[in-house]
Amino acid sequence: MNESDERGRRWTLALGVEPEDAQGGGLSDSDRRMSAALTALYGDGEDVPKKGRGGLGGSAPRVAKWLGDIREFFPTPVVQVIQKDAFERKGLRQMLLEPEFLATVEADVNLIADLVSLRGVMPEKTKETARIVIAKVVAALMERLERRTADAIRGALDRSRRTSRPRFADIDWPRTIRANLRHYQAEHRTVVPERLIGFLRQQHRIVDLDEVTLCVDQSGSMASSVVYASIFAAVMASLPVVATKLVCFDTAIVDLTQELADPVEVLFGVQLGGGTDINRAVAYCEDRIERPGKAHLVLITDLYEGGDAEALVGRLARLSLIGVNVIVLLALTDTGRPAYDPALSAKVAALGIPVFACTPDQFPGLMATALRRGDIAGWAAEQDIKLIRSDN
Repeated sequence: MNESDERGRRWTLALGVEPEDAQGGGLSDSDRRMSAALTALYGDGEDVPKKGRGGLGGSAPRVAKWLGDIREFFPTPVVQVIQKDAFERKGLRQMLLEPEFLATVEADVNLIADLVSLRGVMPEKTKETARIVIAKVVAALMERLERRTADAIRGALDRSRRTSRPRFADIDWPRTIRANLRHYQAEHRTVVPERLIGFLRQQHRIVDLDEVTLCVDQSGSMASSVVYASIFAAVMASLPVVATKLVCFDTAIVDLTQELADPVEVLFGVQLGGGTDINRAVAYCEDRIERPGKAHLVLITDLYEGGDAEALVGRLARLSLIGVNVIVLLALTDTGRPAYDPALSAKVAALGIPVFACTPDQFPGLMATALRRGDIAGWAAEQDIKLIRSDN
């Protein structure tokens, strides 16, 4: 196909194919199926595709076929965007209650949040399928995030102390390379290090463990953050160097600490939706802090407080004053772009408490910095993360 034909093909796909023109336009059978799949969602009709219109219909088999088509034609990130649009534009959320449909979707964090929010109305048969889908996504997330989180947290590296016999993960590569430049092998275009330079790890005694509490807003707007926070809590709970707690809240409080050995069970314990009483949740966590000087409270919320906002600010100020390392995450999502209450965020930031959002890939580095009682603002600047300022 020459450049002109390819340009025409792309314009035809972008504009859509009329049924009576389906055999024309220089499109292959595959192109016409791709166009039909997109027209079904982004056309302006209701159910049956016709001139200038499209729809997904109301039956699980038809939607399942449509999902199969978009998975064939588009990469996974695009499939997830199209699915999200389908749920919002075509009212397909009820289809998640059908196990036949659920088994065909491309699962991601947003879908998991939908399943968690719907589990109370799911038939038992669908609930089992949902558990399988959630377990699959959790396994993928654990594979992506577990090692990095474990290394970073075990890491709490004391970078002021050096060793010439470091573990591989603790090698300071820039210093090692500079110290071994005289051993450069021109024929191999590499440095063969004679001496390794690395960091010494801090040694934690069991009785002196840092306490990390993830206090997570489970109101509907925080759905993706809840999923990621649950995964990270489960990972940290598996590490012997920290004592991890997970508390989720809306107007009620659910302490999921005892479930952390099974992240799927944790997610099934979350109840997305409802109002928000942040002050009450922080009070609950405050009562369970045993050693403030070794405690870290990561409050994950958009700070839209339905309870007593002034009492919340006072409580966070008191926790910070007695030595608790308080961090407020406005979102823990792939975009890292939160919607939040700017007025309350500014008041919390005025206490000297870091207030910002981050992505799951940044979270391990955040926790490593927090456990070292390092400079969170400096770390955020390195990550190009904007902290909320008290004058925002």
